[in-house]
Amino acid sequence: MTHHVYSVTEIVGSSHEGVDDAIRNAVGRAAETVRHLEWFQVTEVRGQIKDGHVEHVQVGLKVGFRLEEPAR
Repeated sequence: MTHHVYSVTEIVGSSHEGVDDAIRNAVGRAAETVRHLEWFQVTEVRGQIKDGHVEHVQVGLKVGFRLEEPAR
C-alpha cells in the first residue's frame, strides 16, 4: 500500500450565480495548473451587496493535492 503526502494551498473562487458555481470555478481553474488535486474544504463564504441584492459571492477554499512520488 502506498502512503500519500499532500500539500495544501488556499484559493478563492467567485461567481454571480452562487456558492456552488464559485466552488466549481475555483476547483476547475486550479485543476488547469495543479496536478493531483484530490479534495477541497470551504473555509469562508462572503459576498458583495449592490442595491440591496447579492451581486456576487466569493468562496475561500483549501485544496489538497497529492505530492508526486520521487523518481527511483
